[in-house]
Amino acid sequence: MSVRKIWKNYRFSILLLVAIFSGMITGLLLKDNTASILKPFGSVFMNMLFTIVVPLVFFTISSSIAHMSSRKRLGSIFGYMLLVFGITSLISCIFMLIGVFIVNPAKGANIVLVDGVKESVDLGTSIVDMFTVSEFQDLLTKSHMFPLIIFSILFGLSVNQLGEKAAPLKKLLDISSEVFMKFIHFVMYYAPIGLFAYFACLTNEYGPSLIGSYAKSLIFYVIMAVLYFGIFYPLYIYVVNGKKGIKSTFKKLFVPTVTALGTCSSLASLPANLEAAEEIGIEKDVSEVTLPIGATMHMEGSSMASVLKIAFLFTIFGKSLASFDSILIAILISVLSGVVMSGVPGGALIGELLIVTLYDFPLAAFPIIATIGWLIDSPATALNVVGDLPSAMMVSKLVGKKEKNKI
Repeated sequence: MSVRKIWKNYRFSILLLVAIFSGMITGLLLKDNTASILKPFGSVFMNMLFTIVVPLVFFTISSSIAHMSSRKRLGSIFGYMLLVFGITSLISCIFMLIGVFIVNPAKGANIVLVDGVKESVDLGTSIVDMFTVSEFQDLLTKSHMFPLIIFSILFGLSVNQLGEKAAPLKKLLDISSEVFMKFIHFVMYYAPIGLFAYFACLTNEYGPSLIGSYAKSLIFYVIMAVLYFGIFYPLYIYVVNGKKGIKSTFKKLFVPTVTALGTCSSLASLPANLEAAEEIGIEKDVSEVTLPIGATMHMEGSSMASVLKIAFLFTIFGKSLASFDSILIAILISVLSGVVMSGVPGGALIGELLIVTLYDFPLAAFPIIATIGWLIDSPATALNVVGDLPSAMMVSKLVGKKEKNKI
């Protein structure tokens, strides 16, 4: 392949890589937090992504469901989506468990415990807040994405039920969805500048703190994340499209991956994911339902992070994780963290509360979990985001196979 052809096919990916590494080098060269002058440029990129997320989610989900000719297909999509999300989260959890048993990343860690009582969390209230909001305007913020998704689904179903009477509204939803997808293209033109600024600030501000007692756990998680990325995502893609599909699909995963690494946000990466799904060829009604929901309740990276947090605390407090009960609880907490609690406001805190209370750790363990969670946020988010695409491909395959068998 000629240099000209490589540039033509991968020029945007190359620009993003150059921007990221340039930002990291700039952050290392600058001293005394001087890279903060670049922060507004990164914030502009984040703000543009977050601004587009709410209308994008509403119009894509509502439009997709409104145009569905079969409610049975919608039921199939939801059923297979939950099945795939649960299985992939379980696999990621078991994969990390095997890793922490082979390599103990917390061995010899020098952790200073901070005493103090964490504010209690009302689980019942959090579950209610997961599904609903008390005011309509609360739906129009990124802080209430799961209620917005439910509202969009019900809105789309309502339009669908009205049939031809709602044809003009269906067309409006469809056009609006296409407009916001086009909007994404314009926003991504700014991505190299935004990612350069973000990585410069992150490296300049937090780089030195990575060289400490947590460094081993960070490196271990990154290695496990890369292995999971390189082993299981190709496997999932192979199941759907065979060997030839791996290369073509992985080419489309690059932009969502670097967007997730740079923004540390599943929601901010949703536009890139939707665009990649379109390029991969995932059926529109599947991607526009699965990916927005996946951005709030499918977190393979978070499942792996929960296992690491549990293993870390067991080592720090001299406990053994090698018992059936301990492993079973670890799997339960990790899957819940990756599939259920990720959609709950304050879900990470609830997951950490479960770890501490179910294993009878002291409250001083909270700072440890919080620090680990912060350190591995970027690679965990990348797994959370990119994992939604192979999952959407599998859902599309299963739905299509079911419909084919009925013919």
